[in-house]
Amino acid sequence: MNYLRRRLSDSSFVANLPNGYMMDLQRPTPPGSSTSSTSSPASPATERRQPPSIPTPASNPASGSGSFSSVVKSAQMPPKPVIRKPKILLVIDDQHTDWAKYFRGKKLNGEYEIRVEQAEFSEINLASYVNSGCMVDMQVNKGGTRVVRSFKPDFVLIRQHAYSMIPGEDFRNLVIGLHFGGIPSSNSLFSIYNFCSKPWVFSQMIKLYHSLGPEKFPLNEQTFYPNHTQMVTTPSYPVVVKMGHAYAGMGKIKVENQQDFQDITSVVALAGTYATTEPYVQSKYDIRIQKIGNNYKAYMRTSISGNWKANTGSAMLEQIAMTDRYRLWVDSCAEMFGGLDICAVKAVHGKDGNDYIIEVMDSSMPLIGEHVEEDRQLITELVINKMAQVLLGVSTPQTSFVKVHQYVISDTFTYKVKQLIFMQCMCVSTAGGHRSASASPSQSAQGSPQRARSASTSPSQAFQPGPIPATSGPGAQKQSPQLNKSQSLTNTFTETLRGSLTDDEAKAETIRSLRQSFASLFSD
Repeated sequence: MNYLRRRLSDSSFVANLPNGYMMDLQRPTPPGSSTSSTSSPASPATERRQPPSIPTPASNPASGSGSFSSVVKSAQMPPKPVIRKPKILLVIDDQHTDWAKYFRGKKLNGEYEIRVEQAEFSEINLASYVNSGCMVDMQVNKGGTRVVRSFKPDFVLIRQHAYSMIPGEDFRNLVIGLHFGGIPSSNSLFSIYNFCSKPWVFSQMIKLYHSLGPEKFPLNEQTFYPNHTQMVTTPSYPVVVKMGHAYAGMGKIKVENQQDFQDITSVVALAGTYATTEPYVQSKYDIRIQKIGNNYKAYMRTSISGNWKANTGSAMLEQIAMTDRYRLWVDSCAEMFGGLDICAVKAVHGKDGNDYIIEVMDSSMPLIGEHVEEDRQLITELVINKMAQVLLGVSTPQTSFVKVHQYVISDTFTYKVKQLIFMQCMCVSTAGGHRSASASPSQSAQGSPQRARSASTSPSQAFQPGPIPATSGPGAQKQSPQLNKSQSLTNTFTETLRGSLTDDEAKAETIRSLRQSFASLFSD
């Protein structure tokens, strides 16, 4: 037997065996094994008397056996939290608004954090691929330091105009690149690209005009000229000529006669662009109805400086009641280009008492009035809900930030109330600024919760009409003790307006005189 062991332990003998023959002899002997010839020269009888060794869990980890304590410990250990990659939100806006603070601490469906990357169009470059999506390179100056980042956005919020005729402000190629990469956005990239041409948007408004009718959708008449060669004459004067695609009052000229129209035609020829003309409307005030998600607001803006553009010079802004007529306007326009999450309708209320819709703005619209912070919160909630719906398939209702304002006047008398204040302020100004306890509207304005304030070219404060005590006169005895309701204000001012309102020339003179004393009267 010992001879056989020595013989089989010879490496040359084992190597000459056929493949598969006596495989147990060809396997190497594990170290420390009791069957090794060098470590255990015992007899076969002794080997038979030794019980087979039982493998331990440490020597055979593949087996399912283990100690009971290890099983209990593994069951008591809490599961490791799943680390989810944050969703990246690209906000295209100027640096005056820090959108990161509005999204700080908010999560998608309570699971995914939101990482905000904000930059302007001029600070962005990108490349889009079929399989890997869109890769954005961003170079931002923060505190004098140039910060360079590269990332793949999951969602885009565009708060900047994508196209202007000013040299260097054509960013339609970036909109195409984001759309090519399949990045969802608010508003949709499809609608943002369509809003890069105002006559194109106006053509959609013409469809609403024909479907709803002039009574429900009073669209201002407009004529389109593809180039200067067709600009021969217009039906009537004065007219407003709009050159190409511009915003914020740029590229708009008021033309009084045929000679001036020919001069403007030559300017259009040098610009090499299209142009539109529309009848000039002598306006009492401008109207703006905005919609952010399911929130609506209506504003009225009146020029104080006397400029025919209400957004130029000094103007007074106030929030007015939202009516069904205004809601129909903005809801109809919100259906353009597959739907607009954020939009606004601009109209002019003429001295003839009619309204004229002139423009629709998309998500790049400026926020105005004293509820700018509220509007930013509304945009934040809108974006979070849409990101959860698009990226996670979760639909959540939008949180409402609507505040109940106590002092609201019906839109029928809002302008008359403001006009009455103008008249009374002029009376105080001509009397040397003397404020009487019985007849001074400025003294009552001090006690009102919301005061009238003058606004600059981009007004950021709104005029909110509040309860104004009645002046001395027949209406003082009929004054109701509580003027926080629309009906009481209507009854209060009806009788006073009959003896206070004059013709249009007197009103214009009143506004011109008020321009000099308005700031001093309400500075406190």
